[in-house]
Amino acid sequence: MSQLNELIAELKVKIIQTLGLMDVRPEDIKDDAPLVGGDTGIDSIDVLELVMMIEKIYGVKIESKELGSKVFASVRALATHILANQRQKA
Repeated sequence: MSQLNELIAELKVKIIQTLGLMDVRPEDIKDDAPLVGGDTGIDSIDVLELVMMIEKIYGVKIESKELGSKVFASVRALATHILANQRQKA
């Protein structure tokens, strides 16, 4: 399993835990499906919680609404952003 796929799987679990999505399983979240407004029911308030979780756990900041729109397009986009920005800091 690639580093990206491992992070995607990890993020699905963390998203469910962070937002308390009791009726959602990791396999219910598709890698390329829209995160916000998609089947998971994630809204803008949930995104704020996810931004804080990502900064705390991964040390990656999402500092603008424009960037957030791109990063939260899907779990794959989020994982790609985290990997790219963790490498810059390392």
